[in-house]
Amino acid sequence: MLQELETQFSELERKIQNLHKSYQNLSENFSDLNREHTELKKKYDEERKKNQVLAEEQKNIKLYSAISGNPEHNRLMKNHINRLVKEVDFCIAQLQNSGL
Repeated sequence: MLQELETQFSELERKIQNLHKSYQNLSENFSDLNREHTELKKKYDEERKKNQVLAEEQKNIKLYSAISGNPEHNRLMKNHINRLVKEVDFCIAQLQNSGL
């Protein structure tokens, strides 16, 4: 009876050690994945910022092209001018309403 209990206890101890090793491995994997996630998130943010800068540059290039008379971008230029005129009209209206 005592021998059987010792055998069961030894088996239980072995299983606990295996579980502990598995837990350590999983913890290390989690740490590695967490670091990788952080690095990828930084890279994503950098690429997103670069993309925004490039989109703004593309918009400016189209606007400059329209200003220089490129017929492909005339509509863009007209829309930009109309937007600016509306902003100026809005500002004038605000100044008139404020009594200046």
